[in-house]
Amino acid sequence: MDPSSWPVWTRQTFLLLAWCLIGTSVAQHDPIKDFCRRWGHQSAVVDRKLYIDGGLVNYQPFTSSSKNLSNTFLSYNDLDSESEGMPPLYANLSRNGTIPSVNGGILWEDSVNKRLYLYGGQYYETPPSAFNLYSYDILYDEWVSFGPPTGAGTINAVSYGAGISIPSRGEAYYYGGWLSNESVPDWAGPPRATNRLIKYVMDSNSWSNLTGPDNVRRAEGAMVFIPIGDAGMLVYFGGSKDLYGNGTLTPQPLDEIFLFDVANTKWYTQKTSGRTPEIRRRFCGGATWAQDQSSYNIYIYGGAGFPPNTTGYDDIYILTIPSFQWIRGPYPPNSNITGAYPKSMMSCNVVDNAQMLVIGGSYSNDSTYMCDVDAVWGTHNMDLGEQNPDNAIWAQYQPNLTTYAVPTDILTAVGGRNSGGATRTAPTSGFDAPDLSVLLTRKAEPATRTPTRRIDLTTTTPYPPSNSSTPSPPLSTGAIAGIAVGGSVALILALVGFCFFIRRRRKYYSRKRAAAPPPMTYHHASYRDQQSIRPVRPPAELMSENELHDGHWRMSPTSDKFQSGSRDPPAELASEGELYYGHRSISPTSGNFESGSGGPQPSYKLAKAES
Repeated sequence: MDPSSWPVWTRQTFLLLAWCLIGTSVAQHDPIKDFCRRWGHQSAVVDRKLYIDGGLVNYQPFTSSSKNLSNTFLSYNDLDSESEGMPPLYANLSRNGTIPSVNGGILWEDSVNKRLYLYGGQYYETPPSAFNLYSYDILYDEWVSFGPPTGAGTINAVSYGAGISIPSRGEAYYYGGWLSNESVPDWAGPPRATNRLIKYVMDSNSWSNLTGPDNVRRAEGAMVFIPIGDAGMLVYFGGSKDLYGNGTLTPQPLDEIFLFDVANTKWYTQKTSGRTPEIRRRFCGGATWAQDQSSYNIYIYGGAGFPPNTTGYDDIYILTIPSFQWIRGPYPPNSNITGAYPKSMMSCNVVDNAQMLVIGGSYSNDSTYMCDVDAVWGTHNMDLGEQNPDNAIWAQYQPNLTTYAVPTDILTAVGGRNSGGATRTAPTSGFDAPDLSVLLTRKAEPATRTPTRRIDLTTTTPYPPSNSSTPSPPLSTGAIAGIAVGGSVALILALVGFCFFIRRRRKYYSRKRAAAPPPMTYHHASYRDQQSIRPVRPPAELMSENELHDGHWRMSPTSDKFQSGSRDPPAELASEGELYYGHRSISPTSGNFESGSGGPQPSYKLAKAES
């Protein structure tokens, strides 16, 4: 058919569509095929799927002009299978533009009602919206809004705090974190950490604003749940203190552990012994325990540092409870140094108590840029019990590994055997609170909780069917013509709006950003053959600062640096470690600080940048 014979509106629509497609083709990315690296994301495990939401990403092709982008996809790793030695990644879940794409938040999992709850985080290159709790419905593959918090005073979205979900109790918690103009609408002034513990009850959609262990404002630490005491305990450690309420960082020593007794809503503090990790922040960790629960072992990896170590860490430490000993993990093999490729802002998720998947993160300490093992989408696996042929802690993911065996490193410190039987069950200098000597001898039984909705969809259609099965009468010729004209006008208007939105988005993301050198190429070799792989070095994140309109200092979600809002963001270096069994390093972030105001402990804050 000759296009010249088309109706005018048809030709206009065709030209508009072609213009729109040409203008947007470069902006489209496939989150699987084009993956390069990610960091600052939220993750959670429900029913053999590890869900990943938000954060920042780089896509391929990765060049010196590549930019940081907000991850707008909800993806998941299938934990029942493995490909290239890691669980495969899929990105076919729904996520529309009304759901905020944030970094430094948390996904609270509800494995009973099959939901994920998105709390906190900060926006990137867009002003924050008023806080609403959004939930992803796993059964129906859709997002719903539970609205803003009610009945608990003011509860804002915060970022880079620490949180945990307890699905058996239907409760979720979040301690500390940053309030800033990237998480709170109309925020004025520098960022400020909070000293509150937020509690969310899933079945009643209710909130509580609880106190922390003291009045100190904290952020960037780690929190895990262990089934000890009457109903379990939250364990928090590490990160930063904001002693002056102005974003000035003071390290939180890791020899001080904070425990929250869930049953009695009471905080305790306990000092540790052993080889305490160096001060760090924005690391990640996960907890597991012996089969008889005689020891609870918390594994941590990486983290950003404080001066004089502004680069960070590429190492593993283990905190074993109830003896409260820190143990240097088996990586790197030389226990007197940290690895060559520090890493931070990754996620850690324990699977079946036996393995911990470490995903993404930002890297430093390299003069070249490349992707984070893009063949497996930046996924790394820690075999917590070292149950593999090489007795290594970095190993292939094993879908059928469901039992934790206490490794030699921990047995040397607490005694017993692989299945438990620890003989050292108290701190060297005793418990700092008498209650702990009693509570930590009890095993918390999982609470009994039933779903509040139907979750068995095996015999039903997951999406509601049409309400009508009666055929409609035929339309008249005039009605058909009217509908055609009206529909055409509506289509043109919709296309104009869509193209306008996309072109504005492209213009927004085309702002000048920090340049990065080209990446090294990762060889797509199977993890099965990794002993014959030549060591590859890890990836680098383009760390950038968001522009601010108030000219105040704030902490970057991506670079761990304080910057003036008027300056272009710096780029961050990164790299990927060796891929040998037992010697595969993973890695992180640098943060440059200058001396800040004084105090009982060293604190760090950049001086104002030159204009």
